[in-house]
Amino acid sequence: MLTPIETQTPQWSSRWAFILAAIGSSVGLGNLWRFSAEAGANGGGAFIIIYLLCVVFIGIPAMMSEFLVGRAGQAGSSLNSARDLATRSGVSKWWASGVWVGLASGFLIVSFYCVVAAWVMSYIPKFVMGAFNGQTPVEIAAQFGETISNPVEVGAWFLLFCGLVIWLVSRGVNRGLELTSKILMPAFFVLLMGLSIFSLVSASKSGGTAEALNFLFSPDFSKLSGEVAVRALGQAFFSIGLGMAIMVTYGSYLPRSISIPRSAIIVALSDTFVALAAGLAIFPIVFQYNLDFQAGAGLFFQTLPTALVSTPGGNVIGAAFFCMAFFAALTTAVSLLEPTTAHISEQFKIPKTKAALICGAGMILLGAGSVFSLEFLDFIDTGLTAPIMLPLSALIIVLFIGWRLDQSILDDQLDEKDKALGGFLLVLVKYLAPIMIAIIMIYGILDKYLFNS
Repeated sequence: MLTPIETQTPQWSSRWAFILAAIGSSVGLGNLWRFSAEAGANGGGAFIIIYLLCVVFIGIPAMMSEFLVGRAGQAGSSLNSARDLATRSGVSKWWASGVWVGLASGFLIVSFYCVVAAWVMSYIPKFVMGAFNGQTPVEIAAQFGETISNPVEVGAWFLLFCGLVIWLVSRGVNRGLELTSKILMPAFFVLLMGLSIFSLVSASKSGGTAEALNFLFSPDFSKLSGEVAVRALGQAFFSIGLGMAIMVTYGSYLPRSISIPRSAIIVALSDTFVALAAGLAIFPIVFQYNLDFQAGAGLFFQTLPTALVSTPGGNVIGAAFFCMAFFAALTTAVSLLEPTTAHISEQFKIPKTKAALICGAGMILLGAGSVFSLEFLDFIDTGLTAPIMLPLSALIIVLFIGWRLDQSILDDQLDEKDKALGGFLLVLVKYLAPIMIAIIMIYGILDKYLFNS
């Protein structure tokens, strides 16, 4: 007997279920090391001030635009919703291409994201079993190189992680996305707060805490430049998770009783809070042990184990760090696979479980390339999605919402109590966000393919 196919778009069970899920999609591994690396390389506190301004004036309006496309559309999946809105607004369906690019971006990203998550998972038992005990920094760093160059070890963790992602997505909105967020996000926040407190207290005697706080919150405005501003804008944009059709899909599950502008503000600011809290968990240890705060992924996989192995209870703290990273990776990976799965399920009229298996199989096949080749992973990440596809998707969406969407549809989606706030954000969507997102895309392409050539 065939499994019944849902004929009605599912919805979040509550406002906080949606908020937790949206935060979970935004909070990822990039919050835990990319933010710290970017802040470290671009002036610390001065970078953070620009980053916060970019979140408020560009990230939030762009997120609201994606929520609007999802909820206002009356055709189910993110892509069909965008097409429906274009038709009802009397404009070309070409404007739905922003969501199409987002769907493709999210699918490409989740394929290599699961590989990085596999690296994270492999480090949890390493700490539990004391694999770093008594080793020199060179030997600890070598373990990371050995791990990522071993396709058998990485492949096993990769398949396990992919299996978890596929299973959770197949369970649908309420039993999959909500369940993941309700359990893992509170656990993530508890671990993050605990590790931040541990880091601040343990590094206080050595002066690491004072140095970290000064670095993060005492801006040196002489460090500011056009390049720093562009990088802060890029970090804000990518950290929130825009341009991947996630927020469009999540918006399609959004009941009318939930405010879109307020939800965008809560999600974006929560993501920013996590990035700052991660900085408080990492930078005191970095300064305490004179580590390289510009080490990027190496900071998490090489230098932090070096510091923690000599700390009382370091193996427990290290395992907690990587458990926290695993939680963040899982919630993000689930959200990345969800848009494609939802679209395939609706487009081909097949059950969500079957669609998740099909999309999951494609994710595994594509991700295998990153398991066996770091060059392939880097091409998808920094050569294709980050500089081109993500900003292109968001740019088309904000232009559509700001300039082409029928005004009556906008009025219908914004409650009377949200008119002022929504109106202000729409001004930013119409004028500021397109310009700044275009700058991100142009700079990213030039930086990747011209300046570094």
